[in-house]
Amino acid sequence: MVNYVENRKAHFNYEFMDKYEAGIELLGTEVKSIRGGQISLEGAFVIVRGGECFLINANIPPYQPSNASKDYDPLRNRKLLLTKDEIKELAGSEKNKSLTIVPISVYNKGKKIKVQIVLAKGKKKFDKRESIKKRDTDREIRRSTKDR
Repeated sequence: MVNYVENRKAHFNYEFMDKYEAGIELLGTEVKSIRGGQISLEGAFVIVRGGECFLINANIPPYQPSNASKDYDPLRNRKLLLTKDEIKELAGSEKNKSLTIVPISVYNKGKKIKVQIVLAKGKKKFDKRESIKKRDTDREIRRSTKDR
């Protein structure tokens, strides 16, 4: 299993609730681009509309820019492949305004490219400060035990 990209900012900005694994509907050149490591999940999110899930704002540039079609949009909406039950769960929880659905990683499973999405709750400013403080203290503890 190769992890192509990970959304590290999501760990800092959100508190994770439930994780889901989804397939993604891609063009052939987008698959090549992702396997080349050219994908960005920064600012990406998932919406549920009409009984389907869509990945919004994920940037997948063309594999060969000179050969790409003129109307290719790297930020286009991409359909996520989930079961009906999972889509119902996500749609029900999306109605809660404090929750959002965020992609956290893109990886391969066999020959398929998968996206791991999470149901997340946004952190407040004091929560972010707390996580920074915890990270720093853990780092100091590791350094002090390493020196001994």
